[in-house]
Amino acid sequence: MNKLSLTVMAFSLFGLLCCRAQDGDMATAAFAGAMESTPVIRLVDVRTADEFAEGHLRGAVNMDYFAQDFVSQVQQAFDTAEPVYVYCRSGRRSADAARQLKEAGFKVYNMLGGYEAWTKEGREVTKYEVERFATKSGKLLEITLIKHGSVEIRFQGRSYQFDPVTGLSKPTDFTAEFPKADAILVTHEHGDHLDAKAIEQLSGAETLLLLNEKSRAQIGKGEAIGNGQRRELPGGILLEAVPAYNTTPGREMFHPKGNGNGYVVTFDGLRIYIAGDTEDVPEMAALKDIDIAFLPVNQPYTMTVEQCIAAAKVIKPRILIPYHFSQTDLSGLPAALPGIDVRLRQMQ
Repeated sequence: MNKLSLTVMAFSLFGLLCCRAQDGDMATAAFAGAMESTPVIRLVDVRTADEFAEGHLRGAVNMDYFAQDFVSQVQQAFDTAEPVYVYCRSGRRSADAARQLKEAGFKVYNMLGGYEAWTKEGREVTKYEVERFATKSGKLLEITLIKHGSVEIRFQGRSYQFDPVTGLSKPTDFTAEFPKADAILVTHEHGDHLDAKAIEQLSGAETLLLLNEKSRAQIGKGEAIGNGQRRELPGGILLEAVPAYNTTPGREMFHPKGNGNGYVVTFDGLRIYIAGDTEDVPEMAALKDIDIAFLPVNQPYTMTVEQCIAAAKVIKPRILIPYHFSQTDLSGLPAALPGIDVRLRQMQ
């Protein structure tokens, strides 16, 4: 055997060793199976923020592998007792990230082929942040934070849309980006909450449309629901309409009492409060056992930061996700609300 042959064999062996799958590497199908079988999965997209914004797996959080404090970011977000799932564009960065996280004490699963392999197989991705939760019996519930006051809740194969709008800070094509809704809920008639085009894009033959009376009169369809009324949504989900209005003198005209709704929705024991446009009204004291609360923070139309803090202390949700906040500085909320998991997300 000549020297050239020996050299080729040596490089081939080196390549095989370098490309050998690490412990914890998973093909895309196995990765998808883990996501489907685990209601709350710690999923980290280690690409850059720009790559993440172009599209990512549902439920992923973005922590750039190239950031100097990458490992400490993961340590602050997750406990080493729970496994972490990582992916990147092609699998190279995430393999390196997995090695570093294993050295830090994590059990890590890395997706082979990365985002490119995932999308090549036609698997679902999103441009929005998606929060994943387990219901009381351990079923998966996903909340997509679309923008401003627009939120989608997905549960047991059904989609529930709240105040969907196509415009505002970033355009949304609901036809291309979301399935037909099983139910559409509109809190009130303002243009950043009631959008006939979005409703048309999301409506199928069986879609239930519920709105306050002024919204129903404005677009001429759907069923009106008012403060204090209850309704069962498709899938046996209980909906309660609760008051949403302004109380500050001189601002009552923005959202008068008795017109708009907030909604409390119960999914398999998990109670979610979507407040609509409101201040910290006295009726909030009647809200019990709220797991997740969406509270608006943009005076003069809704709450000040101080009012949001006061409302959260009254409602006592397990998790608070501020929304409808425009340019309001929310950085002080977590420290002001110890004992509540305050999640500051991109909802502009």
